Amino acid sequence: MRIIFMGTPDFAVPALVALVEAGHEVVAAYSQPPRPGGRRGKELTPSPVHKEAEARGIAVRHPVSLKGAEQQALFAALEADVAVVAAYGLILPQAVLDAPRLGCLNIHASILPRWRGAAPIQRAILAGDPTTGVTIMQMEAGLDTGPMLATLRTPIDRKTAGELTAELADKGARLLIDTLRDLKVHRPVPQPEDGVTYAKKIDKAEARIDFSQDAGQVERQIRAFMPAPGAFFELDGERYKVLAADPAEGSGEPGSTLDDALTVACGTGALHVTRIQRAGKPAMDAADLLRGKPIPAGTRLA
Repeated sequence: MRIIFMGTPDFAVPALVALVEAGHEVVAAYSQPPRPGGRRGKELTPSPVHKEAEARGIAVRHPVSLKGAEQQALFAALEADVAVVAAYGLILPQAVLDAPRLGCLNIHASILPRWRGAAPIQRAILAGDPTTGVTIMQMEAGLDTGPMLATLRTPIDRKTAGELTAELADKGARLLIDTLRDLKVHRPVPQPEDGVTYAKKIDKAEARIDFSQDAGQVERQIRAFMPAPGAFFELDGERYKVLAADPAEGSGEPGSTLDDALTVACGTGALHVTRIQRAGKPAMDAADLLRGKPIPAGTRLA
């Protein structure tokens, strides 16, 4: 097929690679414009999809909007059979949705209609969902409301958002190729009307750990925000990102350390921090941190 690919972050890269390796003709890749980055934070850095497409000789386009008639005409002129969308980051106007012969397909990282929206992986972890998955859906004007062509489930267990994102990216890429192989078999099925939830975008303020919560919820918060933005507490005016923690025995004033090994009391139960990162420092095991920066029992973390 002649395919337009539309994606931006690492999550979208496996799908682009899979399309090329399956023999499809990717006629263009759409991605978000390069953003300031690099060591100084000033160099314009292309997105992961931009880099992958360029490396494979695929033309890259990064308009700031697709609402204008000129951009819509350029899109339609590609005469694609289908557009594949994976975490692109722009709303697609109806004229864009209608341009490809077979419409636009979206790879969404949840089992719809649960967790429509921007942050389905993080929200599933925070909610304590036992399973999640990926859905291939036919796009329409609503937010992730289109009919489903295929789904695949996976247990969440104690995976971090980073681990789950990588897993669903690979599974979604394979499911996409299977779906495109025979679209006639994968009939669009309307989403159920029951069970609709919305995965709103992550606010950085949510990353501050609230130790007054149940230890299980705090542990899910740590996994949901790993690797970014990183769940954190502050001590003596310095920010510490908690990268991993295990359930632990003990109780006490929420946010207070129960021993010298960084076991912290929560609203119910406790957590033993096992992996941590100080501001501006590399990640390390908590035991290594404590050898150079002791945090004695009774310390209050905010």
